[in-house]
Amino acid sequence: MSMILSASVVRVRDGLPLSASTDYEQSMGVQQCRKYFKTLSKKLAQLPDRCMLKTGQYNINFISSLGVSYMMLCTENYPSVLAFCFLDELQKEFITTYNMMRTNTAIRPYCFIEFDNFIQRTKQRYNNPRSLSTKINLADMQTEIKLRPPYQISMSELGSTNGFAHLSAAEFKGTGKISTAPHQQLETVTLPGIVSFILSLLCGALNLIRGFHAIESLLQNEGEDFSYVIAFFLGTAACLYQCYLFLYCTGWRNVKSFLTFGLICLCNMYLYELRNLWQLFFHVTVGAFSALQIRLRQPQGKSPDYNV
Repeated sequence: MSMILSASVVRVRDGLPLSASTDYEQSMGVQQCRKYFKTLSKKLAQLPDRCMLKTGQYNINFISSLGVSYMMLCTENYPSVLAFCFLDELQKEFITTYNMMRTNTAIRPYCFIEFDNFIQRTKQRYNNPRSLSTKINLADMQTEIKLRPPYQISMSELGSTNGFAHLSAAEFKGTGKISTAPHQQLETVTLPGIVSFILSLLCGALNLIRGFHAIESLLQNEGEDFSYVIAFFLGTAACLYQCYLFLYCTGWRNVKSFLTFGLICLCNMYLYELRNLWQLFFHVTVGAFSALQIRLRQPQGKSPDYNV
């Protein structure tokens, strides 16, 4: 009998389970698939936005959008178009019910467990296709799947130690995953992120102004140290680069952010004689806050044209 067995909602960046259906199936095959669920949850940020894993008698399907992934387990003969329509309904309801601020700041597993009620109701509907009244949506999804089929994950890839980073651009063609990081979309900007961006610009502007003042002082007094000018301009460049890292997805983004914050700390240590403790504390704190926001704003794992 073809049917949906379970579903879960997982945060993409760290695999934190946000909600899940209550499962009653205890067979060995289903228990093994739950292990695959956990493995996939840890690799969602490296995967295309729509995937399928065939595990013999069962299939695992999932879609990712806005930093959240919607996963489901079904029997191998369950129609793919129904499976992805089911996931699409979960996605729309979850986005409507919970804002991104709550999902991004959640720290407890299954903190949205009440969403299980909607999962169960939707699962019952999709396990009885005759009761479905979404024929137009089904037709649209069928067309979408033909144009851009889900990426087929192999068992060997699932067990790889370095995730899916070895896949080539040709293997990702048609899956909706843009393999090069600079073109990948980031999660929607949050209020703390906007604040950190503005404060970084402010720190950069303050460093730039002080740098020009240092140049004027150097021209008027030949005994002034030119290294202070360099420190101010390096501080400006570091603040502006933090703004760039917050806005765009690049390779080694988190490492670059950490090194940039280190440069800000070094510049302020060197400028210790020219700034009071409050000024030093402000610049270093803003640098740390911006580095944190860069770390929290992760790639969406979805393509720009994903309109299911």
